[in-house]
Amino acid sequence: MMVLDDLSAGHTQPSSSFRCGKGGRRGRSRRRGRGGVHAVVGLNGAGKTTLMRLLLGMLRPDSGRATVLGHDARQAPHHVWSAVGHLIETSFAYPELTVRENVTSTALLHGLTGSGLDAVDEVIETFELGHWSDRRASTLSLGNQQRLGLASALVHRPSMVVLDEPANALDPAGVVFVRDLLTDCAGGGSAVFVSSHHLDQLARVAQRITVLHRGRIVGALDPGDSDLEQRFFNMVHRHDLSTEAWG
Repeated sequence: MMVLDDLSAGHTQPSSSFRCGKGGRRGRSRRRGRGGVHAVVGLNGAGKTTLMRLLLGMLRPDSGRATVLGHDARQAPHHVWSAVGHLIETSFAYPELTVRENVTSTALLHGLTGSGLDAVDEVIETFELGHWSDRRASTLSLGNQQRLGLASALVHRPSMVVLDEPANALDPAGVVFVRDLLTDCAGGGSAVFVSSHHLDQLARVAQRITVLHRGRIVGALDPGDSDLEQRFFNMVHRHDLSTEAWG
């Protein structure tokens, strides 16, 4: 489970605590047998990527605390991060290494050895990268670089998954693929925290959608509601009006 408590860093200041994890919800937590998908949406510059970097211990908060699987994100031991998979902002790969070598490197860094490395071939096939498995990452299209980043993030079957705009650079078939991927991760017991601009796609897979605006959590959307886009803009507009009134 990932928990944010009154977290603040620069302009990013979530106004309340929230949880992302198996059975996580605001207030008291409850346990469920399955994982879940918690989505965060916001306009460009709302602070989504900054929030995810704080969750992963990549940034140090000015105040508050981010907790990952029961550990402070700033001091979490190696075994905690071995259970986390992430893709933040842009897909990273060593350009001089092949697709297979990149995924293998990530698997080794997350502690996979011996027969556990069979997961490398499995994830390459799952992400339809077999044709390019022996090509250098630098030669891949943007869409396949994104698939490589996702494959590397999930090769070790993490219990916590943090994905920042995972459908970036993907074609329509790739967007559907990511949607199904999130469902599969949650169905397999992983807790998924994801940001995206595709509200319609998020509504099909997320149990919770949190709205972030100007560095603050301003509300939540019910994935089952109609016209989520209009509800999102209404929420953002109301926050702007209240800020101006107090300003």
